[in-house]
Amino acid sequence: MADAKTLIVPKGATGVVVFADGSAVFGRGFGAQGEAVGELCFNTSITGYQEIMTDPSYAGQIINFTFPHIGNVGTNLDDVEADSPYALGCIVRQDVTAPSNFRNVEPFDQWMREKGRIGLAGVDTRALTRLIRVHGAPNVVIAHDPDGAFDIAALAAKAASWPGLEGMDLAIEVTGKESRLWKDGVWKLGFGYGLNEAGEERPHVVAIDYGAKNNIFRNLVQAGARVTVLPATATYEQVMEQKPDGVFLSNGPGDPAATGEYAVPVIRQVLERDIPVFGICLGHQLLGLAVGARTIKMHQGHRGANHPVKRLSDGLVEITSMNHGFAVDAETLPANVRSTHVSLFDGSNCGIELTDRNAFSVQYHPEASPGPQDSFYLFKRFVDGLKKPVAA
Repeated sequence: MADAKTLIVPKGATGVVVFADGSAVFGRGFGAQGEAVGELCFNTSITGYQEIMTDPSYAGQIINFTFPHIGNVGTNLDDVEADSPYALGCIVRQDVTAPSNFRNVEPFDQWMREKGRIGLAGVDTRALTRLIRVHGAPNVVIAHDPDGAFDIAALAAKAASWPGLEGMDLAIEVTGKESRLWKDGVWKLGFGYGLNEAGEERPHVVAIDYGAKNNIFRNLVQAGARVTVLPATATYEQVMEQKPDGVFLSNGPGDPAATGEYAVPVIRQVLERDIPVFGICLGHQLLGLAVGARTIKMHQGHRGANHPVKRLSDGLVEITSMNHGFAVDAETLPANVRSTHVSLFDGSNCGIELTDRNAFSVQYHPEASPGPQDSFYLFKRFVDGLKKPVAA
């Protein structure tokens, strides 16, 4: 174990990530000054860093980007998945350069500073990734001080005292606070996000927001739905007041077992009513819990836009976008639920389907923002299969 008291801050170091055992990695800080404690994870995407930073599923986490050139296209007003970043900070290999893209509004380091998020550059991010793969996702503190005045021992103690994501309900912190009709359509170059002009004739999807990315709702609109978004804490009665044709369970952060304390009873009542259900990511895990399966904390998780997933029905391989640190334990699925997709990286469950009613879910993000678009068909499958409105 490293002795944090004997570590010397290298000359010129203005940023650091400190582990609970007292070890530290130094670099050049950017963005906001200060410190933040959370779980260190890695993301293998080569595009979409602004969308990744604003994905609510990253609440409580610090992102180690394996792609070296992060920030090189700046930031804009469209490539965001929520109103503000939910990732606590990020670690990058190269210093953030001046932006080079016609859509840029402000440089990434300035955007990070304005949003109160800490960045650390000049780090061997591939070495950090190998460390996470071997030892699992650690609890760390990321800090930025232009004077390099770091109390490593105090930061290590802070990392050691943080309880970690297991048992933590973060959906309650990132969900929208009130119901709303979703208005945006999908983005097009030169037009931005088109207005959703869906009328009453479209199937009505009630989307429960456990920390959803905005592009998920836009893809439901693109698939032909009229979408009403409810908070994570919505009751069964509040869901049914909307007279849904189908219920969508969104992505989100934290431990599904903790969120399931209030979410699972609602999902079970919806299933008993035989209303079609579609879940992704955290929503997939919550559906798994609702049917009697268990969820488990993964060693390193899956985060990136290049994850191969095998569809068991025909062997087709989809390249998917993922962001999760928990998974449904396929060994605990009941007899009326079958696995539909598996990860080709580690064989973990990536999809389930109920055999006795219209309900299915996947572990990955089919809306792929950022990432490939192999899995958009899932939105179409859900919306095209909806029934007429269910009476309250």
